[in-house]
Amino acid sequence: MTTSHRTLRVHRLGRMSYAAALNVQKQTEATVKARAQPDTLLLVEHPHVITLGRRANESAILAAPEILAARDVEIFESNRGGKATYHGTGQLVGYPIINLSPDREDVHRFVRDLEEVLIRTLADFNIEGSRIKGLTGVHTAHGKVAAIGVHIARWVTTHGFALNVSTDLSFYDLILPCEGEPVASMHEILGFKIALEAVEGAVIKRFAEVFDYSIGGETKVQ
Repeated sequence: MTTSHRTLRVHRLGRMSYAAALNVQKQTEATVKARAQPDTLLLVEHPHVITLGRRANESAILAAPEILAARDVEIFESNRGGKATYHGTGQLVGYPIINLSPDREDVHRFVRDLEEVLIRTLADFNIEGSRIKGLTGVHTAHGKVAAIGVHIARWVTTHGFALNVSTDLSFYDLILPCEGEPVASMHEILGFKIALEAVEGAVIKRFAEVFDYSIGGETKVQ
């Protein structure tokens, strides 16, 4: 158990469109920058959406517009790092909106710490996750199970990570993923389905542990 004076607020947003969650991110970012609320972790599940990071363009989308429309997939451009990624049902997306100043002003450390949170979370479900030198995210023997793409302004973070829990991996065929490597899900690796809520609980615990927070409040959308 952490004895840190740093406090983390957690919002479980449930299933929410990417656009709506982006608005929540922006509002939270403004209040965290103004120090009007504690550092905050948003946890959300998105309907099908492809997001294009700063290093991406629409050539990363392999499917024709009519196929995307038939599968109810939206497209959003994003100011996060990275290229193209997919979000959808059965995937846990985390948006840490935290102030890295003054003692954590290191972008690479922040990304490595996010990877560590996810590696420890996977271990809670008996899955071995690892890093691959030169790549970002968390990998397994079956493929990449979590993607990371962040944005930092005035040392306040937005965007974050996406962990495939019971994701329909066929949606990844619609894009050229960030590094082009195979993808996997916790469901595929274990052979049985895990409740998203259970994974949320593990992520909250491990995030507080790695980043040295005490949980100062948690809200959940019903």
